[in-house]
Parts: sequence; structure tokens; C-alpha cells
Amino acid sequence: MRFVPRCTALALLTLLSACGDKEAPKSAPPPATVSVVTVAPAAVTLNSELPGRTEASRIAQVRARTAGIVLQRVYKEGGDVKAGEVLFRIDPAQFQASYDSAQAAVVKAEANLAQADLKVKRYKPLLAAQAVSQQEYDDAVTAQKQAAADLATSKAARTTAGLTLGYATVTAPISGRVSRALVTEGALVGQGEATPMATVQQLDPIYVTITQSSTEVLKLQRALAEGKLQRAGKDQARVTLVTEDGQPYPHAGKLLFSDVSVDESTGTVAMRAEFPNPNRVLLPGMYVRARLEQGVNEAAITVPQQAIVRTNEGATVLIVGADNKVLSQPVTANANDGNNWVVSAGLKGGERIVIEGFQKAKPGATVNPQPWKGPVGAAPAAAK
Repeated sequence: MRFVPRCTALALLTLLSACGDKEAPKSAPPPATVSVVTVAPAAVTLNSELPGRTEASRIAQVRARTAGIVLQRVYKEGGDVKAGEVLFRIDPAQFQASYDSAQAAVVKAEANLAQADLKVKRYKPLLAAQAVSQQEYDDAVTAQKQAAADLATSKAARTTAGLTLGYATVTAPISGRVSRALVTEGALVGQGEATPMATVQQLDPIYVTITQSSTEVLKLQRALAEGKLQRAGKDQARVTLVTEDGQPYPHAGKLLFSDVSVDESTGTVAMRAEFPNPNRVLLPGMYVRARLEQGVNEAAITVPQQAIVRTNEGATVLIVGADNKVLSQPVTANANDGNNWVVSAGLKGGERIVIEGFQKAKPGATVNPQPWKGPVGAAPAAAK
């Protein structure tokens, strides 16, 4: 009777041991799915994003050109003025008196000349009749010339007095936006020097001074000379702006000129661009980023920005080969085209580049590539 339970327990243990030794076979996981694009050469306009500062296109300092006491400030500070518009009035009493005196001197000189003219006219027939001597006639002619010279001197003095009187009314030399007043009513100005009174700046159009390193300028010139790049425009390159708050400026500008020398302290070349500024959004001294069209690459390869992996060793992309295995490829991508990087070295075209699924796509792994369905405008100019 004892032997039966023991046999039963032994049979159960043997059966459980046999079940534990048989494990269910495991199936291999499917290849990871990644999104890819197939890159292809295409024409791309190369843009350089450079730092810049805005400057007024014209600046004029309003100064007192004659000495006197300021009676009135006519303009509104910070407003727009037209060329010739009155800004200040200086006490004109003394200048008016000087002008009146000069005017009286002109009238006197005119009377003296008229008297001398009449005397010469009377003496001329008398000289022919030998009623007056040659000496008397010559004296009359000389007096006539002196009277004419005195009249010319008096007119010049009147003109000078008129200019001084006009300087008592200070006007805007150019059209633009006027600054705050630098003097107040009752101030003595122009005493010994031309006292600054205000500043007028023309803000439409406005200039942007851009700086680019001389190394980049040399690379660009070499690429153009070798035919690797074509010029972006015949006459003037197009420039766009990004303001301090990161927003694009709605008006495009044009490049006016590039400086003929390199700044020794910074190693940069200065360039000037002109932008319309009808709403006075841009003010002098603002920091901006200028995007300058500098050339056209007829066979450029572009990839979305997220495809580039940057490390301390450099930039790389992940390529899916013909056998669907992932390879890591070093590339050179220093220029951008919108949301894409322009690859100047490392790709030839036709490669399938991983755009999404980097966590699953490790070098050497087999993946399941699918066409990338990115947002509109984010894909490069290449066939998917």
C-alpha cells in the first residue's frame, strides 16, 4: 500500500521534468520600419545668413548757423518732417536791423550811381564842344565806376545780411524723422560754434550693413570662377531679412556694394543692402540677420535638416543600401536652403537617406524603408 503513492509521485515528477526541458521555439522580430527619401541633384540658390545692423540712408545734423537766442521749437519731436520745414526760430531782431541797414546802403549807392551816370551824360557832348576839359570828363567817368562798385558792395552786404536773417529760421535739410530737441527755448546757440539742435534721419529706404568673413568671400569667388556656382543675379543680388524677434521682414532688399578692403581687426568684408521701410518698422541700430543670395548650384544635393546627425567628429547621415542594411555616411553640409541642408560632399545622388526612425536604424541593421511623408515644403527637391 505504501508503494503505490510513491510510484504515483515519481511519475508526476518525471512528467513535469520532461515538460520543462521542451521550450517553445522563438521567431525573429520583423525589420524596423524607417522613413527615407531618395536624394537627387537639383538647382538650388545658395543663401548665406549673415549678421547686420540697420542704418539710416541719410543723416543730417541740424545746427545753428548764426548766434542768437532760441525763441521757439516748431516741430513735434520724433515726427516726420519735410525738407525745408521750419524746426526752430531764433530771435531775428538784430539780423533784421542789419538787413535793413544793408538795404539802405544799397538805396544810397543806387542814388550815387544814378547821379554819376547823369554827370557823364552831360559831360560827353560838352567834351566834344570843348566846353569841359578832358580831365573833368575823365573824373566824371571814374566817379561813375566807383559808384557802380559801391553799389555792388552794398548789394553783397545786403545778401550777407539776408542770409544771416534767414539762418534765424532753422529748417530741416532733408526729409525724414526728426529726433528730440537738443536745445530749449531761451538757449543761446551759435556763439562761437554751430550748436547741434536736432538730427533728421531718412528711414525709407533704410540701409543694412552686413559683414562676411574674408574666407567665405574667397571660397565664393573661387567657386564662381571654377564654374561650380552660377551668379544669382546679373546686376544686384536679392537679400531678405530676419528681425531681432526671429520674424521674417516682409520686404526684400537689394545688395548695393561690397567694400574694397578687409577689416584688419575682424577679418570681415562689409556689404551694404537697401530695404524699403514704408511703415518705419526698421529703426537705425537694430540687429538683424540677412539672407543673401550669393550663387546657384545647378547640381546640389539637399536633405531635410533632421536627417543630418552632428557630433564632435562631424556630420553624418544614415543610408539604406540595396540590401536594406543601414550605413553611416560622413557628409559636409554647411549651407542651408530653407528647411534643408545642402550637402557639398559625401553624397552623389540616388542614395536613400533615413529621415525618421533613427532609434531603430542602427548601422549594420536591416530595416524596412518606406517613403517619407513629411510636411508640405519640408522635403528636399528630390524624388522620394
